Amino acid sequence: MMKRALDLVLASAALVLLSPVLALAGLAVLVLMGAPALFRQERVGKDGEPFEIVKLRTMLQGDGSDEDRLTAVGRFLRSSSIDELPQLWSVIRGEMSLVGPRPLLPEYVPLYSDRQARRHEVRPGITGLAQVSGRNDLGWPERLELDVEYVETQSLRLDLAILGRTVQKVVRRQGITSDGVPMEPFKGES
Repeated sequence: MMKRALDLVLASAALVLLSPVLALAGLAVLVLMGAPALFRQERVGKDGEPFEIVKLRTMLQGDGSDEDRLTAVGRFLRSSSIDELPQLWSVIRGEMSLVGPRPLLPEYVPLYSDRQARRHEVRPGITGLAQVSGRNDLGWPERLELDVEYVETQSLRLDLAILGRTVQKVVRRQGITSDGVPMEPFKGES
């Protein structure tokens, strides 16, 4: 109950305070890459329920690799995490939380071990323990284990610590690949 109240208050305040940044970034995407400004994709949320995640678009549409389609403005939006700001609406709607395991693609679900699947016992987050513990510098086994560790130890104190560490990571741009290209897809345990 307290976590949801904190999510609503902080996400609403952040959306109001950051709306000029979001508007400018959206305009930059429209001018430099064309419409649409938003990228939508199905992800898996709490209890394995699908939902649509919304981010600012960082890549050109069409064929080609992610690396080839990623634009300079897209690299900046990713490295600054500005591309994630539209997810504040998902927090307000109750599909996401500020803190929790990052929502991943539906095709990963059958690849999880029973332990890794526990990540779906809580709402997915904009940030989480894995993001402040290494983000894209971590491999899949470490990221998923940190997600489960969060599920097993979650508390208001931990959430506040993760939020504080997230601000530090974003300001320092730590744990983000230098080229802005996301890590390799999850292929299950080898």
